[in-house]
Amino acid sequence: MDSLDYKFDFRDERNLSLVMDFYELTMSQCYFNSDHKDRIVTFDLFYRKNPDNGGYAVFAGLEEIIGYIQNLHFSDEDIEYLRSLNKFSDEFLDYLRHFIFTGDIYAVKEGTPVFPSEPLIRVRAKIIEAQLLETAMLLCVNHQTLIATKAKRIVQAAQGRAIMEFGARRAHNFDAANYGARAAYIGGVSGTATTYAGQKFGMPVLGTMAHSFVQSFDSEYEAFLAYAKTYPDSCTVLLDTYDTLKSGLPNAIKVAKDYLEPNGYRLQGVRIDSGDMAYLSKQIRLTLDKAGMEDCNIVVSNSLDEYLIQSLISQGAQINSMGVGENLVCSKSTPVFGGVYKMSSVFENEKMIPKIKISENIEKVTNPAFKDLYRIYDKETHKAIGDLMTIHGEKINLDEDLTIYHQMNSWKNKTIKKGTYIIKDLLVPIFINGKLVYDVPTLQEIKVHSEKEFSCLWDEILRFEYPQTYYVDLSKNLLDLKLRMLEEIKHD
Repeated sequence: MDSLDYKFDFRDERNLSLVMDFYELTMSQCYFNSDHKDRIVTFDLFYRKNPDNGGYAVFAGLEEIIGYIQNLHFSDEDIEYLRSLNKFSDEFLDYLRHFIFTGDIYAVKEGTPVFPSEPLIRVRAKIIEAQLLETAMLLCVNHQTLIATKAKRIVQAAQGRAIMEFGARRAHNFDAANYGARAAYIGGVSGTATTYAGQKFGMPVLGTMAHSFVQSFDSEYEAFLAYAKTYPDSCTVLLDTYDTLKSGLPNAIKVAKDYLEPNGYRLQGVRIDSGDMAYLSKQIRLTLDKAGMEDCNIVVSNSLDEYLIQSLISQGAQINSMGVGENLVCSKSTPVFGGVYKMSSVFENEKMIPKIKISENIEKVTNPAFKDLYRIYDKETHKAIGDLMTIHGEKINLDEDLTIYHQMNSWKNKTIKKGTYIIKDLLVPIFINGKLVYDVPTLQEIKVHSEKEFSCLWDEILRFEYPQTYYVDLSKNLLDLKLRMLEEIKHD
């Protein structure tokens, strides 16, 4: 069985239950002391702005959340630490000692293109249970969605050239390196240099040599020859330890002619990690081709991002694949994703009571109510028209025209003619009554799903500069509810 098709155990054996903001616990103590302890509420996890002023984000991090919830418990050590803070009652600590999640979670599938304001995860649970999930869920989604989105942009810029994730040494810690590699793979990279990510997630692992390897031998030629003898069927050498064109390239060709080709092998590639990569790659290509090595790939690395890759390609750089490090695994240009977790409703006697957060900043006004999320596709082209939020349980009749409304203005709307569209429910069940009901896909299945869903977006959404804004609209019922609540608050 190929490792990419194997379902690795995604649960984290570490007890990370206290990776939460302290206010989640203090609020929960207050809920526990009041008659709100068992109140059912709903929360939405969403974000407000696409990274890098782009047109989309790539949802990732769900698998890590599932593992966290499955292992969510408070150990004796946790309880004793909390007791030492003198903030919590014995009764509440006993509640935590026996804590299990019993609610419902629906989420968008990993790898799906997503957009601002729409719920990526919807939680319906007792208020303490929903509250205690906040930090962990945001941590997972904010990190992995950010990196998956950056990877997608970089892969998009490469125009079919392979991208390798090389960022572990620049990542912010061990987990950031490993889960960053996973997210990058969802975003489209071909593999990673992070070995543990290969073991944990089944990703292809890649890597050859560093400058120190070349320096450790008496000559560059000896270093290349030693590597060729060890890995004759996958030999790629690093050219720029001393002089790329005058030393590295001639020695690479000499090893190919002296050892690899006489023994039935070919030099697979040469890599450059410094210098003018457009100029050098062109010169390397000409020299390799003259030597009858047209099949030898040219690999580049060195602080690449989507804009530098675009520039290299526009200059005619002769590059087959690229290794991208810090600008990918740290999303250096936009290092924060900005997902938030907001209450949308409470239930009393099974009746939904919508909740809204208002702000002087319009983009921070939340969409109230227990909601559903649909993607609307053109029936003929299968391209995505927009996403629609509705009050939970609203029916969409495909035999009628469908009008979708701007999130703040009823006059700004779009009508889609009946018979021209199809819809898909984007929020799928993950946990029901605390039980995992989702068949967690393999990483390769997530990547394939992502590629399929992105093929449904118009090019105008995908462009880097001034992308078209994707419709994320409301049903008439939800918009009316929102505007009515805002008006009522205004007059209170």
